[in-house]
Amino acid sequence: MTTNRPLRHASTAVLAGLLAVATAGSVIAHGPDPILGGGRFGQDQGLQFRWRSGSEPPTAIKTAIRDAATDANDSQASRAATFVYSSAGANPIGYGTGTCGVNGIGCFTRSAPDGFTMWLREHGRVYDWGTLRWCQMQTTPTNGCYDAETIALDEFGHVEILDHHQNFADDSDYADAVVQTFSRTRPNTGWNAHAFGPCDTATLQVQYDIPLASSPVSTCLDLVTVLILVADPNPVAEGEVAAFSSTLRIATDAAYGRLSANALSKRSVRLQRRPLNSTTWATIGTMNAASPTGTYSLSLTLFATADYRAVFSTPASEGLRGDTSPTIRVTVLPCTRLC
Repeated sequence: MTTNRPLRHASTAVLAGLLAVATAGSVIAHGPDPILGGGRFGQDQGLQFRWRSGSEPPTAIKTAIRDAATDANDSQASRAATFVYSSAGANPIGYGTGTCGVNGIGCFTRSAPDGFTMWLREHGRVYDWGTLRWCQMQTTPTNGCYDAETIALDEFGHVEILDHHQNFADDSDYADAVVQTFSRTRPNTGWNAHAFGPCDTATLQVQYDIPLASSPVSTCLDLVTVLILVADPNPVAEGEVAAFSSTLRIATDAAYGRLSANALSKRSVRLQRRPLNSTTWATIGTMNAASPTGTYSLSLTLFATADYRAVFSTPASEGLRGDTSPTIRVTVLPCTRLC
């Protein structure tokens, strides 16, 4: 890792009050972004920005910032605030010296839930590490330039509540987050990331919740789930139908923030059966999504007493741990009528 890469952000009181996303040993497997102090915006709160009078960005940088706002909205995977340009917006974004400090090429302030400001430094500014070049300001982008859309996306992440991602010592996980302490230049990996990484979205989900019970949980999380199974009726008469119902949710844990105890829908939950005096479980079928949210059901005609359980396997594409429900025994009573 080189030491002459510029910090993106000013070292000001804006960055004070660093908090951990969560510290409980059950929640985080690896690296969701830490959070900044200062509170959260409202869920789905719309934040309109405008160009700062007297410090408007050039056209190419305006386009990059607008595109970064769209990137943030499209990739947040959460109910975090959204950003949109409006000439009457309350939140100014400027271009030039601003408040970015000695080495910052971009900076921000946040005052949740009221608003924010942002600055990008001017193309051609000379630092002790070299000259700032925005790729968007070059007819043909050259190696060593910074992508203004990526830097603005990073700043929008800070505005939401994200602090710099804490990478492994070898930076092998750099692509897991856009909100980084050090910028990368063209053509290094991550120099033109135009979507939040999984460790950015993990923190946004903890802080703001996922949009729907069916929305994927970031792979940068490792959340315990709870699966419960019941059968009705139990006992049941031989040859009659028993309705099996399971509920799947995220475990209740303060460290999970707004994800705590959330119902989980549109996942794969299987029903398994084990005959009496057997140690072998067999999958009977996949349970169907039912109401209320997070409920799954499957009805079976039963002829013998057996044990049952529901199984939610750990998904490869989500930050959820699988779970197996407690075993229930469904007793089948002898038929007392013409069968």
